This record gives sequence, C-alpha cells and structure tokens, in this order.
Amino acid sequence: MAVIGLGWFGEKHCEALSGIPHVELHALCTRTESRLKALARTFGVRKTYTDYRALLADPDVDAVSVVTMWDQHAAPTLAALDAGKHVFLEKPMASTNADCERIVRAAKAASKHFMVGHICRFNPRYAAAKEAIAAGKIGRIVSMYARRNIPACVGQSVLPKIGPIIGDGVHDTDLMLWYSGAKVVSAYAQTVNVRKLKNPDLGWTMYRFDTGAIGVLEDTWFLPDTTAFQIDERMEIIGTEGSIHIHETHPNLSICDATGWHSPDTTYWPSLHGVRAGALRDELSYFLQCVLEDRKPTVITPEESAAAVRACLAAEASAATGRIVKLK
Repeated sequence: MAVIGLGWFGEKHCEALSGIPHVELHALCTRTESRLKALARTFGVRKTYTDYRALLADPDVDAVSVVTMWDQHAAPTLAALDAGKHVFLEKPMASTNADCERIVRAAKAASKHFMVGHICRFNPRYAAAKEAIAAGKIGRIVSMYARRNIPACVGQSVLPKIGPIIGDGVHDTDLMLWYSGAKVVSAYAQTVNVRKLKNPDLGWTMYRFDTGAIGVLEDTWFLPDTTAFQIDERMEIIGTEGSIHIHETHPNLSICDATGWHSPDTTYWPSLHGVRAGALRDELSYFLQCVLEDRKPTVITPEESAAAVRACLAAEASAATGRIVKLK
C-alpha cells in the first residue's frame, strides 16, 4: 500500500494502515521533502516520492490511498486507476461534479477496485441506524437533522482550503442519502463568515428529497476553542412509525485534568493498545479485504459518493446566490 498526500489526515492513514496485519506500508508521496523524510522515518518506509506519477510506476505498489486536498483528488486518482492500482480515495470525491463524473467512469472501467472513504458508514452507531431503517423499524423517513460542529481553532486551519458545507456536511449528506434511498431535488443554504477567511465559518443547509422528506444540516466551524470535544456530532431521523437518535459526542468519555474537561475521540481514529484503531482502520481494512478477496466494495459505491458531492455543491451555490438550487 502507498499513501499519496501526507497532511494531518494522510498521517492518520499511515497510522491506521500500519495497524492492519495483512498490509505493508510500502511507499509515501508528498511534495514537501522534509515532511516526506520525517514520516518515512516514523513508519519505517524506504520508498519515498515527491511525484505521484513516479510512485505509480512502482510495480510493487498494489494499492494507493489518495489523501491529497479535495481539489487535487482527480489527477492522482485517475492516474492510479489507469496504472492498474486499487484506489482508496478520501472524501469528498472531488471538488467539481465534472471531476466526480470522470472518476466514476474511470472506476467503472478499471480492472481494479475503488472506494471513497465515507468514514461515517463505518461508525457502528450510524451503521446500526441503517440496519434499523432497512428493517422498517421507523417506517418511511420524513425528516432528518444532522449536526457536525468543530472548535474555531480547528476550523481556522481548514477554512483556507475548504468550507464547512462540503467539508463536513458531505458526511451527513451521504448518510441522509444512504438512509432514505432518495435523491436530493433541491438545496437551500445560508452561511456566515465571521473571520473573513476564504470560506465561511458556518453553514446551514436544507434539502428536499424526491420522497418529500426534508433534511437539515448544521455545520459550524466556530465553536469556542475551550470546547471539550473536537466534533459535536448528532443526528436525528424521524419516520412515520418511529425515530432514531444518534449522539456521538460528550459524555461518552470524559476526562478532567488540570486544564479542564476533555472528551477524546473514541470512534474514528482512537489509539487502542498502541495502534490507531476505530472507523478509519475499519474502512481501510474492509477495502483491503475486498482487494485480497477480489470482490467489489459494496458498503458505498462511486455513484453514491458523487451524489453527496453534487448535493453539497448545490448547497454551496445556494448560499452564494441566496436562492434555492434545484438538482436535475
């Protein structure tokens, strides 16, 4: 396995892959040589590249994890598929609908396996909700609400690159599409830019689905920096015969020390017995097990990932114009 893109989350991929027994972390790629050398030392990787094209020419690389910035996903992903590599691509799939369509077509035509990392589908609580919905326990879905908020200091490091609606809202947009089995027909959103960065600090989105259901997303990257947890994550799904409520944050684990209360992550990438565990490792392990067994990943399809991006980009267009955006 090779990792292309070694930012904060690229490093998390390296940590998770290092804890999967049937995987060898074989090569790393980033344009920053100092970062490349440092992580190669950390993970004991001998093969390093500053150009992903050179990495893809390595016949020993079976699969790649693409963890570049979202607006730089398309080129390495398409090149990797063309080079005959299995590809795990971090969400969002791409920064434009056109690039998403190109990736979907390439993935369908490729001889190798492809999957986009929508980590929430591997969160046991969201997965349990899917099973309950599929079993008909809450009837027909009529309303969905999701909240995914983070502290201002975390948002400030990301907002120059991506906004909250596509950056975090894509998670819950995907979940809403997954749960409902419906299509988004319109999006209306509003944003607030507090700090005058490249992207707004918060966004609220309302979707109408072709089933008549409504979905609302709250994505605020401006919580106080003293917030005890990194993600304030909740979801509510209401059906004609019942409802489901997911509360992923405080107080599932609370630690009080000299600096106050903290609620460390216990779901997505916690350290467990010295190994990076959680939903990130689970989704990577699932994908690589599919590779080993030569079976198509089915937990999420390329078309589903592209649909989530399409809806979020419509919401961002709505926020920019103040109008409802209809999706074809």
